[in-house]
Amino acid sequence: MSIGIIEKSQLVREAMPQETLFEGKEWLVSPEAFPVSNAFADELEKLGHRLHLFVLACNQLYFQSVKGKQPRWIAELLDRGKPPELVEFSRRFRAEIPAVIRPDLVLTEAGFTIAELDSVPGGIGLTAWLGETYAKLGADILGGPTGMLEGFRSITPGGADIIVSQESATYRPEMQWLAGRLNRQFAPDHWQVSDENATAWGPRVYRFLELFDLPNIPAAPELLAAAERGTQITPPIKPFLEEKLWFALFWLRPLREFWRRELSERHFLALQKVIPYTWLANPEPLPPQAVLPGLEVNDWAEVAAFSQKERELVLKISGFSELAWGSRGVHIAADLPQPQWKAVLETALSCYGMRPYILQRFHKGRLVSHPYVDAAGQAREMHGRVRLCPYYFIAEGKSRLGGALATICPADKKMLHGMRDAILVPAAVVK
Repeated sequence: MSIGIIEKSQLVREAMPQETLFEGKEWLVSPEAFPVSNAFADELEKLGHRLHLFVLACNQLYFQSVKGKQPRWIAELLDRGKPPELVEFSRRFRAEIPAVIRPDLVLTEAGFTIAELDSVPGGIGLTAWLGETYAKLGADILGGPTGMLEGFRSITPGGADIIVSQESATYRPEMQWLAGRLNRQFAPDHWQVSDENATAWGPRVYRFLELFDLPNIPAAPELLAAAERGTQITPPIKPFLEEKLWFALFWLRPLREFWRRELSERHFLALQKVIPYTWLANPEPLPPQAVLPGLEVNDWAEVAAFSQKERELVLKISGFSELAWGSRGVHIAADLPQPQWKAVLETALSCYGMRPYILQRFHKGRLVSHPYVDAAGQAREMHGRVRLCPYYFIAEGKSRLGGALATICPADKKMLHGMRDAILVPAAVVK
């Protein structure tokens, strides 16, 4: 006998860990995983490989720029606003790239677009728990019921110390759940969660802290010293890989042959379809005969004067800032009155010398319907838009899809982030 919507939702609630998965966070509970087709699941698998190649190419481009084999302004731009000693330190580790790559996908009428890449992503423990829970309700979970656990184990074989900073404290409960679940399933390997005051670690460390926050972390000097001694830290201490401006560099015409060579023509063209056109908010004047490609204007003052209809754009701080994660430091241009849009754009341009901003094409998510049960226990249907976050684990030179978290937000929300009135569910394959 099939289980009803309310009964399924109650089973999900009853399965929630008593210690919670997010500090002070709630979401709407749905009886169903978010459905994706076999064809879309295959496309997500391919996307992981392409993004792995992309991050490898980003790392390669930076070091070629440092050596003068590519224009030196590239490395100079990526290093802006960062302490010189941190820049120097990051260059000691040539080959390392983040072991977890998580794109934020906005599902659109045409398919999807990648809003950004996150190499210090939250949601790993939550997505692991959701996958196990909804698999027990019969869902064919994308990545498998334990795909997130197996993926995290693959990048931390034998166990790891998971360091969670105070800045990221909201995510500590889910990482504690993840560590406990890994220890039960894969003993005698050992994972443990430490705070920013820890001073001793094993041979592997998973870094759940932002590099801009290092001056506020008591253990930072010991952590950097441990990396020099050979402790494997992921994501690596490479602030240049945590910049959003890589999407702008991807679209620069003078670098096109580099991307084609490093990615292959096929993967380059595939990524062009899903990486939104992105501009650097660079205030330097253009020659009179030049225009900003795609915007077709010669000066940012003209962009500031765009009508609301012309402003299907989103402005973001690129990185190395407390405003560079979550929905902070993000401005959807069409939602702002023209004077306010002009003001935030001028502020972004003024920051170019220290904290660059980017401007992207804004792609509106398509509408979906998904069931949930409200706080009163009534079955409801949400008409909303989806941010889908697949988690790719990079181990032994290959990308592995561990699972995907779907955040279904009310239709009137343009910033598709986790919130009290959003549904959080894993993605599952349906025929």
